[in-house]
Amino acid sequence: MEAHNASPTQQIRIAVKVETSPTTTEPVNNVVVAEQHLISQILIQFHAGYFRIGLSLCCQALLWKTLREGEDQGDIALFTTGTLSVVYLLRCLLHFEMVKAEFLDHIGVNYLFAPWISWLLLLQSSPFLSPKTFHYLILWWVFTVPILALDVKIYGQWFTKGKRFLSMVANPTSQLSVIGNLAGSSAAAQMGWKEAALFLFSLGMAHYLVLFITLYQRLSGSSSIPTMLRPVSFLFIAAPSMASLAWDSISGTFDISSKMLFFLSLFLFLSLVSRPTLFKKSMRRYSVAWWAYSFPLSVLALASTRYAQEVKGGVAHGIMLGLSALSVFVSLVLMLFTALNTNMLFPGSTSPSPYNSGSIE
Repeated sequence: MEAHNASPTQQIRIAVKVETSPTTTEPVNNVVVAEQHLISQILIQFHAGYFRIGLSLCCQALLWKTLREGEDQGDIALFTTGTLSVVYLLRCLLHFEMVKAEFLDHIGVNYLFAPWISWLLLLQSSPFLSPKTFHYLILWWVFTVPILALDVKIYGQWFTKGKRFLSMVANPTSQLSVIGNLAGSSAAAQMGWKEAALFLFSLGMAHYLVLFITLYQRLSGSSSIPTMLRPVSFLFIAAPSMASLAWDSISGTFDISSKMLFFLSLFLFLSLVSRPTLFKKSMRRYSVAWWAYSFPLSVLALASTRYAQEVKGGVAHGIMLGLSALSVFVSLVLMLFTALNTNMLFPGSTSPSPYNSGSIE
């Protein structure tokens, strides 16, 4: 009876509907988009002028090798120059129109020599590659051919194309084209390629004489540089200093010609440091252009080292120690300021345009 009177079992089903909120994937997508935007902004704001840093560090590496004090600086120079080169290569691939505009600018085009000069200096400072090895030869060609290609383009424009006359576009950064030839000449001489070294040396010095006279005359129609780029005036020191080192490599001794070029660079250095007010406005706010101080001082210190090794006098060694200490000090200070002002190097920076000297032709 109890079995018949028992009520049937009731089953209750509870349906739970779980909806996945699209907001769970939105943060991930936002992070990816933000990273892509950050990379794009870095490539847009990056320019060849950043290779001033690589130039300075690579020349410091060569100076340390000459002084036989250590090789740590070479590692820093290799990492920095390699990183800058990769970033600029990405800029060329993704923002070629900006690279083209840089090439057409009378200041920006000269810094296209900077990466190749940096690698040539780093090649000479390498403790692993001997100048007589096959790998050294291949790398020399890789770094020198772009310099020759830029020579043909720029030097040709100086005397064949309307507004590209040297008297109209000459500025202190134009000396980077000369320095590129001299750096290639020095590396070629160390390989034993005297003819190639003489070719590059004669090409660089011929244009240096014309360029120096043009800049010295300060023609009324010549292009000026903006206030923030006034530190590039120190390139007046770098060209004759590099020429003295190149001729030293070719002749095998720091002879009269090398000494004359070194004395010229020393005189130009004294002329610039005696006019601090010229650079006062450019020092009010940190800029990558500040690195234009370090490279010329390092090249001058290198030339003074070779001079002291040749002359072997108290005054010569005093000049060498003073200039070497100054170049190392300036490089360390610039590294510190750069580390403390990284916000000026990346997106969000309010630093002025690197080539705001006028319209890009």
